[in-house]
Amino acid sequence: MSVLEVKSYKFAIRIVRLNRYLISEKKEFVLSKQLLRSGTAIGALIAEAQYAQSKADFINKLFVSLKEANESYYWLRLLNDCDYITDKMFKSMQIDIKELLKLLISSIKTTKENL
Repeated sequence: MSVLEVKSYKFAIRIVRLNRYLISEKKEFVLSKQLLRSGTAIGALIAEAQYAQSKADFINKLFVSLKEANESYYWLRLLNDCDYITDKMFKSMQIDIKELLKLLISSIKTTKENL
């Protein structure tokens, strides 16, 4: 497994747990579902990219994963600014999502350069 696969999978686990917390403790169902969808899609798309039909398909899957990561970051910021998650929770998740964004951008760039 690549670093990107491992980190995106661990992030997905954190998102699932955060979703559970938001539903049970905060009774928040709409934003948490959006975050659950985008936050788990990151790793699913990375896993799917491993069996891409071509380098162009691989880049496309990673690019969609990058878009999902960016969307997840949006939902995390919104949940924090609306006081559904604490600053401590947000900062912890922010570190992970920023790292995923950087790794995805780097992977896309490297693959494009090797075309």
